[in-house]
Amino acid sequence: MRRYVLGVAVAAGLSLSALSWSVWAQSPAKGKESDKAKQAERAKQGYNPVGIIDQGEVRAIRVELKPNANRAIHQHDDVKSHLFIPLSAKLQVTIGSAKPVDAPVGQVFYITRGTPHGFRNLSSEPGAAIEVFVK
Repeated sequence: MRRYVLGVAVAAGLSLSALSWSVWAQSPAKGKESDKAKQAERAKQGYNPVGIIDQGEVRAIRVELKPNANRAIHQHDDVKSHLFIPLSAKLQVTIGSAKPVDAPVGQVFYITRGTPHGFRNLSSEPGAAIEVFVK
């Protein structure tokens, strides 16, 4: 039930106007010095995560993807689950051993701890998504 409520709250928040985001916003989460090498590698791949919120059990990032960029298959063992929510462009997501599927803007994808997943921007324009992690 808790996961469902969080998903609905996030989806409802995404449908609000850009003006309302300023009400919900807080300073971006600060990265660690050791993350600089990771950030440089991600930038080469066309994948740029930007911290939005980091509060106790919930962390959220905005993922920016250059045209035709790919976020390689990876998994998160440090969270219970997370949501992947496309915001723009034509994105595709792969979860587990399933074949890649189109990820329409606003669709919420639920991913459990340790599940391999990845995503890519299939379009020639920049894309974005929100990822919400639940610890």
